Amino acid sequence: MSMSGLRIALAQINPTVGDLNGNAALMLDCVERAKAARADLVAFPELAITGYPPEDLLLKPQFLDETRQAMERVARASSGIAVIAGFAESAGSKVYNAAAVAYGGEIAGTYRKRYLPNYGVFDEDRYFDSGEGPPPPVHVIAGAPVGVNICEDIWYPAGPAAAQRAMGAEAIININGSPFSVGKRRFREKMLATRAADN
Repeated sequence: MSMSGLRIALAQINPTVGDLNGNAALMLDCVERAKAARADLVAFPELAITGYPPEDLLLKPQFLDETRQAMERVARASSGIAVIAGFAESAGSKVYNAAAVAYGGEIAGTYRKRYLPNYGVFDEDRYFDSGEGPPPPVHVIAGAPVGVNICEDIWYPAGPAAAQRAMGAEAIININGSPFSVGKRRFREKMLATRAADN
């Protein structure tokens, strides 16, 4: 399938911080709507499962366990459609701002945010560990190679998007959860156009 055949649904929801069950229910409704629209892929915001920003809730192991369970519930609905959604991923003593990539009814992989903002309203470096290691994977969705990354990861010319393009990605899905500010849209569109031209 050519890239022009990849049908993407953007679920621009407004999740509630801490309401894991409510957020998952909202997401499941969007998955069904995306299926009805014959989308190949539905993308949700950064930290959609937990709401953004979850802050001190991330210090509670039970919250992290329930976050994983809620993410797995959404993933089970991914038969016939790919789902990309943000959640807080716990791995041992570390917690990551992550994106789950689900299809076939299960989580096929996760991407861990690498560039953590720590200025203004953002305090991610306090709560999250930075994703490290080998280049992030590229997933084949409806025949198209797709890279996934999160928010500020797309800002850097030599960042994850460049690594994913080098691995064959023809589309990059970058999920975000940052708040509105005046002029942000124009700035972001210019930056993303630059990244697209870079790659």
